[in-house]
Amino acid sequence: QVQLVESGGGLVQTGGSLRLSCAASGRTFSSYVMAWFRQVSGKERELVAAISWSGGSTSYADSVKGRFTISRDNAKNTVYLQMNSLKSEDTAVYYCQASQSGVTYWGQGTQVTVSS
Repeated sequence: QVQLVESGGGLVQTGGSLRLSCAASGRTFSSYVMAWFRQVSGKERELVAAISWSGGSTSYADSVKGRFTISRDNAKNTVYLQMNSLKSEDTAVYYCQASQSGVTYWGQGTQVTVSS
């Protein structure tokens, strides 16, 4: 069992930056594969970025590649999503996901709004 708590969302102008954080409970954070998803009202939840348990492998959606960076600090039980050059189409609720041994956990989500 693990609890995930996202933070760092908010309102930002087009071209600005935000850093999302996802803090995980437990003592075995390093064993989890972590990912960020986002969802716009009326649309399916989509994968934004993922990172391996070691941090040595990452993947990104084409729409955010080159602008977003996922990272993790296992000592702090935290995964981050650095979002730069934000666009209005990045507006969504962002969710943190942890996976281990076939079990998946979700955070409550944090709202990101990019205004023109």
